[in-house]
Amino acid sequence: MNDTEKLYMKRDWYENVEVLLSVDKIQDRIKELAAEITRDFQGRDLVLVGVLKGSFLFMADLCRQIDLPLSCDFLGLSSYGDHTETSGVIRITSDLKRPIEGKSVLVVEDIVDTGLTMQYLLDNLRTRHPADIKVCSLLEKPARRRVETQIDYLGFSVPDVFVVGYGLDYKGRFRNLGYIGHLKNPDGDK
Repeated sequence: MNDTEKLYMKRDWYENVEVLLSVDKIQDRIKELAAEITRDFQGRDLVLVGVLKGSFLFMADLCRQIDLPLSCDFLGLSSYGDHTETSGVIRITSDLKRPIEGKSVLVVEDIVDTGLTMQYLLDNLRTRHPADIKVCSLLEKPARRRVETQIDYLGFSVPDVFVVGYGLDYKGRFRNLGYIGHLKNPDGDK
């Protein structure tokens, strides 16, 4: 546990969060992913599409490590609301600001669990005629998968527990943790 993680643990409002992936482990994996992406997208017109809100920290760190000219855009999707289970109903809450036609698109996601949201997103983006689409997800929960899901660049597989931190939230909280943790009692008092 590094100094940042120790500081978080001293705060009582994080007492229900158990560290799963440390700050250092996350940052090391991001560097590895960025090196792969840099190699694979040489000479292409690359657009990173961050899925809001959860991917914003991951995408910021990832894009700074990619050694290529690129552009960034964001798309907001919702399927959870304030719950720990997906509703299965996906809606776009904020759309891309620029066209992606003819460009190489790298979707940057915080977590893929059931695969329903990613399937919806990829189907939607394909109608916009990009040159190609790849997916980079920091996390996946294979135990929750309902549909086959394309993940070309994966950070980590995690167990079927509710995770928060490093952009992932519960009712808007915990995004500011530098690490990823298991929220042991999401519906508790803290």
